[in-house]
Amino acid sequence: MDRSAKIRAKLEQAFDAQVIEVFDESEAHRGHAGYQEGGQSHFRVVVKAPEFAQMNRLARHRAVHGAIGAELMGEIHALALDLSA
Repeated sequence: MDRSAKIRAKLEQAFDAQVIEVFDESEAHRGHAGYQEGGQSHFRVVVKAPEFAQMNRLARHRAVHGAIGAELMGEIHALALDLSA
């Protein structure tokens, strides 16, 4: 399973989301720090979940990082988050 699929699976387990989208934007960062040949290093994630309604921006980001987990987060160079309720 590639990192995109792992991220999606972990988010699906953690949140009752109406929207989960995971975009591998690694190719746009070719030649930059953290780029890994073959991609799977730079991601943009969109999640719309009711759990986020009572959370501020920082709490939402912490919740997503926690759901993805330290091990997988350690394999990712960049993670852009678009989170809403």
